Parts: sequence; structure tokens; C-alpha cells
Amino acid sequence: MKVLVIDDDVNLGKVISFQLSQSGYEVDTATSGEQGLQLFRAHDYDIVISDIQMPDLSGIDLLKKIRRENEQVIVIMITAYGSVDNAVEACNLGADDYLTKPFGKEQLLFTIEKAVRFRQLQTENQRLKNDLSDKFSIDNMVAKSGVMQEVLRTTHKLAQSDANVLIMGESGTGKEIIARAIHYNSRRKDKPLVTVNCPSVPGNLLESELFGHVRGAFTGAIKDRKGKFEEADGGTIFLDEIGDLQLDLQAKLLRVLQEQEFSRLGESRVIKVDVRVIAATNRDLFQLVQEGKFREDLYYRLSVVPIVLPPLRKRVEDIPYLVDFFLQRYAPDKKIRLSDDVYPALMSYHWPGNIRELENLTERLLALASGDVITLDDLPGYIVKPIENTMPAAEKTSGESYSLEEIEKNAIIQALEKANGNQTQAARLLQIPRHVLLYRMKKFGLV
Repeated sequence: MKVLVIDDDVNLGKVISFQLSQSGYEVDTATSGEQGLQLFRAHDYDIVISDIQMPDLSGIDLLKKIRRENEQVIVIMITAYGSVDNAVEACNLGADDYLTKPFGKEQLLFTIEKAVRFRQLQTENQRLKNDLSDKFSIDNMVAKSGVMQEVLRTTHKLAQSDANVLIMGESGTGKEIIARAIHYNSRRKDKPLVTVNCPSVPGNLLESELFGHVRGAFTGAIKDRKGKFEEADGGTIFLDEIGDLQLDLQAKLLRVLQEQEFSRLGESRVIKVDVRVIAATNRDLFQLVQEGKFREDLYYRLSVVPIVLPPLRKRVEDIPYLVDFFLQRYAPDKKIRLSDDVYPALMSYHWPGNIRELENLTERLLALASGDVITLDDLPGYIVKPIENTMPAAEKTSGESYSLEEIEKNAIIQALEKANGNQTQAARLLQIPRHVLLYRMKKFGLV
């Protein structure tokens, strides 16, 4: 690393230069602010170490000029014991750190290394933020179908506003991805995006999780704790599966939406926040409102602009593009493709698990692939073989027809009867995964 040392105390400059050279740094020295500024403009330096008190051009003025020309170079100021206020001012103006005279070699090297590490963390953090912005760029999202194009147009408009958003759709349709796209394309993208999965937190702890608590608020509260809304201040909070929120917490959430304020558990002090709320659910919230299980006023506060994500079976034209995306994600260095007859099979399947199920299937096919081409024989039987119409002949009358759902439901009933209620065995008989069987049993009310 190249270091520029600027100090009108010639002896101190020589000592610093010698100590840094011994430690492997390449060092130039200047004995005045003007000379240092000329050297800085003529060469590329990684670090500048400058005294604050200099006669011709003070360290503060030098810092201002350096920062106007270069935001990346690390600047460390040197100050006398009684002039710490000047050093603090320098830090407010963009200095990375300061040293107070007298200081030894260890302190000098430690301060430099600390500043370098902090700058590296800043750079890495910015890189990760840029990666996230690219990853969740609306333009990069896989959506060729007309229905998804409309969803993305709405998403783009919402990213430019601060309106609350309610995202509805079946499990696995990508509700969290849409929420992240809204956040990372909004003015809040440099602030936190905090995610809370409401069903995953026990009901008696969810209030503390959302709003925080103070010591002694309940058994086990041994110290103060910030809630997710405080953590999200200035940014966005994503409340996943909001339909599972208890009624008492719905009232507190309504207050946050209306007033942008709340109190921690066990405390009366009001905390103000600036948080955008994006909620998601796979349940019919309007139906829950009719049943008295969800507050009507909260429903309308959340659904200022609703987004309805279609299930994969309603956007089958996206399946080939999604498969290609997952192939690139899980096997970027391999040239594996699907044979032409695989896509019709994938596009005719019901996809109860939606995009998440498609992603899992693609990963599985890659793990088991024996060549560069995945064929129809590589697909699991429950996708290739449609469920046969196993309706007993005695129940049919001539010319009578049945819906696919009726056939499917009866096939599941018969498989469960044959397996004596053993769901794993019934799934094996139907040649479908157990989780798919459980999903369809719930769908048909077969408890």
C-alpha cells in the first residue's frame, strides 16, 4: 500500500515514514499542506496521514480538498492532546480516524489496519447491496406470461411509492421475491429489509419479536431488546403469512400503520419509526374478515395496493424460462439441458408447490443426471403419469362424466383406504411425494 505522510514536524514525519517502511508500506512524505496536496494530485495513494495544525494549509482544509477529489482514499489525522475537538470535526468531514500525540508504532499500525478493515467492510457491504439490487431487479425477473408481466408492472410502480402492499398467492409463488423487488428498487433500498414469518414465532413471543421489550417485561426478559419494527426504521418490514396474526396483535399493528409509533412490552414510552409495511398471505383475508378472524380496518390499511400472484399452473408459459434459470443457478459450469419432450410434461403438471416445487425438482434432476440431457425417463412418476380414473364402475352411470377434481379426490380416498390410513404408503401407491398428498388431502378436506 502507498502512504502519504504530511507533517510540518520534519522529525515526526521521518519517524512515521521509517516505522511504516519497516512494516512493508511504500511511503512518501511532505512537510506542508500545499506540498502534500501536490503529491496527492500527482500520485495514487491508498492512505493519507496528515497533521491537523500546519501553517500554510491546515489539515482540515487539506481534508476538504482531498475529499472533493477522492472519496475512497483513507485519511487519518494527527492531533495534539489538547486538540481532540479538531480531530472529531475532521472525522465529521470525512476522515477515517485520528491519532493523538504522542503515539507509538503499535498504535500507528493498529489505527491504519483498523481503518483499512473498516473501509474494506464498507466496500464489501456496498458490493453486496449492489448484488442484491441486481438480483432483485424487476427487469431481470423471469416473467414472460401476460399475467406476470402485469404483476411486474404493478411492482415497478409500487417501488416508486411508500404505499403499504399486500401480496396474495399460494405457497411457493414467490411472494417474498416480489417483496424484496419492491424494497430493493425503492428509495429505501439502502436501509434495512426486515422479514418476519408470523407463523414461525410462537404467539406469546410474537409481540416481543415485532415491538421489542424491556427488562422484566415477562419471565425470561433479562435485558432490553429491540423489536423488528425498530430494526426496520427507515426501511421496510415484510410480514409473511399475515393471516396467522392474532387479533390482539392486529390492533397493535394497526396503530403502527396509522401513527408510525408503538411501545415496547413493559414500557409506556412511545417509539416513533418510519417503516414501510409489505405483508403477504396464502389465505383469503377477505374471507377471514367475514369470519371475524381478521380486522377489517387492518385489511384495508394493508391492502392499499394488493398484488395477486398467479399459481404456476396459470402461467405455464414461464416454466421453460424458469427451468433454464434454475439450471444456471445450480449448474452454472455444466451444459445440461432438458429434452424437448420434457417440457410438455412439466407444463401439464398441476404444480401444487408452484415455483418452489419446480426449483426443487430442477435441483433434484441435476443431482441425479447421468448425462448432459435430462429426458422424460428422469422425471418422477407423479409428473409423467397422470392419476388414472379409478372411480369404481358401480358408481358410474352410462354417459355420466366426472370432473378432474372428483377423480383425483376419489383416487386419494381409495389409496388411503388401501393403505389403512398410512399416508406414506398411500403416497407411494399414488406415485406422488407425501407432501403433495398432504396438500391435496387438505384441499379436499380429507382429514
